[in-house]
Amino acid sequence: MPNITYDVKLDFKDVLLKPKRSTLKSRAEVDLNREIVFRNSKKTYKGVPLIASNMDTVGTLEMAKALAQHGCFTCVHKYISVEDWTKFAKECPEALPHVAVSSGTAEGDFDRMKAILAAVPEISFVCLDVANGYSEHFVLYVRKVRETFPDITIMAGNVVTCEMVEELILSGADIIKVGIGPGSVCTTRKKTGVGYPQLSAVLECADAAHGLGGHIISDGGCTCPGDVAKAFGAGADFVMMGGMLAGHEQSGGKDIEENGRRYKEFYGMASETAMKLHSGKVAEYRASEGKSVRVPFRGDVNKTVLDVLGGIRSACTYVGAGKLKEMPKRTTFIRVTQQLNEIFSGGPPSDTKE
Repeated sequence: MPNITYDVKLDFKDVLLKPKRSTLKSRAEVDLNREIVFRNSKKTYKGVPLIASNMDTVGTLEMAKALAQHGCFTCVHKYISVEDWTKFAKECPEALPHVAVSSGTAEGDFDRMKAILAAVPEISFVCLDVANGYSEHFVLYVRKVRETFPDITIMAGNVVTCEMVEELILSGADIIKVGIGPGSVCTTRKKTGVGYPQLSAVLECADAAHGLGGHIISDGGCTCPGDVAKAFGAGADFVMMGGMLAGHEQSGGKDIEENGRRYKEFYGMASETAMKLHSGKVAEYRASEGKSVRVPFRGDVNKTVLDVLGGIRSACTYVGAGKLKEMPKRTTFIRVTQQLNEIFSGGPPSDTKE
């Protein structure tokens, strides 16, 4: 007999932050910087814990350069060459503390990551990224990377449950990517029926990670600065953004002109577009779990980043958190009714997000 969990599970759209009395006089008083010491690498990170996703339409070297100016982080996609990494390190050494080299578990991924780290030893983060972080193969890969690079800080995922968060941390990961299916160009929930409402996933996985001295990234599902604030309030140490950073000057993807308007291509890394681009085809044994969309061109990403940072600061003042680190302690979530949910989302609530 299949098991059914009857506990209520929530997405960002299902809650609001409850305002509380505050002694803060201005949003300018809020400190968004974090200083985080990682469990396994023992390294310390200082910066604003917003991360550009390691999608090739988002996690570019140009994006890394722009975000580093704000103290924010970029997981650079795995298809960047050693030569381009070396050039980037020479031109933008100040950005290197705020970037990660990405790797999957496919043949050649480990050697490519190893070559980049040898060429640019100043990089101290790697992002081990697969759609399904529950396979034993992935756990063994995390252990292999930890054994090979004992001092590197490892991000690993994606998962959505406490037991797998704990497994990956104990296997050598420092930061666990949490999220299956909430991304705007991810179709995993529709194609496979697999997923977990993102707010509840963050709440539960953060509790598990922090109990072991680990950390988590809320990956996916943020469509506005308020969602980012909710993720931090739920206990996320970092928040990863994809669609919110797509369509900018620094984003990847083709430029498209149509009827006098400019667009940029944005797609999931498990989409047919990405698989044909990087592998030549969609393998017969698998289905595409992402889609490709056109995003209206949004100009320089710095304006968007400032808007997100401003929204988070404002959220902190509403709940009385002088530092971003204090958000979970100051946060009380209010569940919204179905009627309010429809107003906020512009239509009837859905159990899935593409």
